[in-house]
Amino acid sequence: MIWLSLKTLRHRKAAFAGAFAALLCAAALVCACLMLLETGLRGTVSPERYAGTPVLVAGDQNVRVTIDKGDKTKVKAKPLAERVWIPAELAAGLRKAPGVERVVTEVTFPVAGGFVGHGWESAALTPFTIAAGRAPSAAGEVVVDAASGLGVGSELAGHRVVGVTAQALPSRRTVFFSTDEARTLARPGMLTAIGVFPAGVDVAKAVAGKALVYTGDERGAIEFLGAENARVKLISLGGALTGTSLLVAILVVVGTFALSIQQRQRELALMRAVAATPGQVRKLLGGEALMVSLAAGLPGAGLGIGLGFWLRSKFVELGAMPANLELVLSPFPAVAAVLATMLAAWAAARVSAHRTARIRPVEALGEAAIERGGLPWARLGAGVACAGGGVALTIVLSTLQVEAASSPVTMLTALLWCVAVTLLGPPLARLAVAVLSVPLRASRVGGHLATRNLRASSRRMSSVISPVSLMVAMTCTILFVQTTMGHAAEQEAAAGTRAALVVTGAPAAAVREVPGVSAVTEVLRTSVRIGLDKYGTQGLNPDPRTVDLDVTTGSLKGFGPGSVALSRVAAARLEAKVGDKIAITLGDGTPVSVTVAAIYARGLGFAELTLAHDLVVKHVDNPMGTLLVAGDAAVVTETLKTALPQATVLPSAEAWEKAGAQNAEINYVAMGLIIAFTAIAVVNTLAMSTADRSRELALLRLVGTTRRQVMGMLRMETLSSVLVAVVSGSLIALVTLAAFGAGMTGSAIPHVPPLTYAAVVAAVTALALLATVLPARLALRERPAEALGARE
Repeated sequence: MIWLSLKTLRHRKAAFAGAFAALLCAAALVCACLMLLETGLRGTVSPERYAGTPVLVAGDQNVRVTIDKGDKTKVKAKPLAERVWIPAELAAGLRKAPGVERVVTEVTFPVAGGFVGHGWESAALTPFTIAAGRAPSAAGEVVVDAASGLGVGSELAGHRVVGVTAQALPSRRTVFFSTDEARTLARPGMLTAIGVFPAGVDVAKAVAGKALVYTGDERGAIEFLGAENARVKLISLGGALTGTSLLVAILVVVGTFALSIQQRQRELALMRAVAATPGQVRKLLGGEALMVSLAAGLPGAGLGIGLGFWLRSKFVELGAMPANLELVLSPFPAVAAVLATMLAAWAAARVSAHRTARIRPVEALGEAAIERGGLPWARLGAGVACAGGGVALTIVLSTLQVEAASSPVTMLTALLWCVAVTLLGPPLARLAVAVLSVPLRASRVGGHLATRNLRASSRRMSSVISPVSLMVAMTCTILFVQTTMGHAAEQEAAAGTRAALVVTGAPAAAVREVPGVSAVTEVLRTSVRIGLDKYGTQGLNPDPRTVDLDVTTGSLKGFGPGSVALSRVAAARLEAKVGDKIAITLGDGTPVSVTVAAIYARGLGFAELTLAHDLVVKHVDNPMGTLLVAGDAAVVTETLKTALPQATVLPSAEAWEKAGAQNAEINYVAMGLIIAFTAIAVVNTLAMSTADRSRELALLRLVGTTRRQVMGMLRMETLSSVLVAVVSGSLIALVTLAAFGAGMTGSAIPHVPPLTYAAVVAAVTALALLATVLPARLALRERPAEALGARE
């Protein structure tokens, strides 16, 4: 049977080229997504700043909750958003610990100009050494790193440069203050970390309950807090992408093999007629699928590794992950991608050939000559079941109000509807042909031929409709989920922002002194944990002249450090009302208990939770946030450009639009691969379908049809199929987006930019026509008699 499989592969190169292309892309996509997932699970970051200290003592960067399961307890942990500080007294205790020779304290804080500040004592943690000048010994003196471009005697943030180091960190610019001044500028009485020398010393008992001990690459996780958060995001993103890409790959591969087997129906029927058993036919097709998938899976996995590195570079460029979080390279993604591809191909071939292998030989020959009218009961039942599942998931999606929960369900809903359209494709195609036959008849030759062909081969039409509708549905869903969320957030932010300008990079006190300014509200962005659940949070002191959260219950009068305001969605999740007490873990791990003062409507535009600025500012790494400035916009902008040139001044509407665009771009890069894969599937399917019709086209030429008429017929067939696919794909996306919007934004009307949608339709149509016209022109170059002889 293997020998026979090899023979059939050799003589049906065009058909198997299509299957090879689909499997190659599927393996690459799955491999790249698994690389992201594995990096999220096992990725580490090597230390830079703390590379010179063997043992590091720092705070626990996780919030931990103990879950009682009756006979046993389990501790779950989630990362915090800000750096956890530890008391300075801990250093004195460590100096007394057995075996400790030296203890070096460290503070970390932001400095104007993009520098990170430290006390000179902590230079030994890298270590940094002086190349020019001397160490800072008094307030007002700093030492800068070798990459700063500054020399001794220069000025930096109001301080005089007295020294330049011989070293520089690759990921940030470093400036050292005197130890006493650094402690004052950071958090008095608190430390970022403590370095302990020598290696191998056990200090766990000395810090028990107050801090944790970090060694090896664990030091990198403490140094780069963003790396840990990026790992969590990669787990979520990689898992969602892997699941979605697997489902899309299976759908595409099944469609490709179904078309390939449909094109070979006469051949398989003849095999049954000469006594081949159903089992032998299934083994033949399964063997062909395994050989093609292995041949495609191996280079596909290699391509996927390169794709994984490209994805990582784009995420680093967009700030979604730090540059020093390297991809984890192991055999697992490549092996899993090859195995998944082989399994999908084998299952697709077996399922696609199920009916052909089982029916009687005479019936098989009859179906090969004349297309069977109805659908098999099993396929019809599966299609109805998938449609029912799509309805159920749509209802569930309309109730989800958290993006982390709704995003995977959104993709799954669209995919399930696409599967239903694929399974129920032939009757849908016949219905579409009945409707389209009237306008098609307007073209006397091409339209007449196209109508006859579409009526006679609804299965072929449905095999074309399936990938095109999948591409339209997935592309529209991916694109317009972002625009729907972004538009809703922008609308709420625009409606709630009374300030004319948004200013960053300038101290609030200086901006308040600018002529024309009537009010300034400081806004800090962070996240907090309630239990293990993460909530986006803003810290501000509400001022009706700059911001209006649209309070529906309660009041923001008297809002202070002991208060919290909740968005309607957060209040519903927490089942909280005005006057309730809520236990919150702030970004740096500090627990607080606050009282619900108000519930507001504009959570998408601002944040899920609002805390007092005076509370949040003490618990974030960078206390210089965003300023909402009310006043004469033109005067204030001009004055700020002159008085504070380092500040960034934007009109409020432009600032919110810019903030939303970055998050959308990350998702577009991630999900764009799936769109590209479906586009390849469209080209692949149409090219296979057209290339297989060379005998039919040759017969048309022999009976007097001109090349122009044949090409017109093919274009009309393709445009008819694309029209049906665009309508079905658009309806799938519309239903999915309406359910998503109802849950996430409160409106079932999605935001669909007309030009973007038109571009999607135009791109799909152009791809379809290109994939039809090129193979057809190649087929029509041959003389009709030669083409018929080749097919025979």
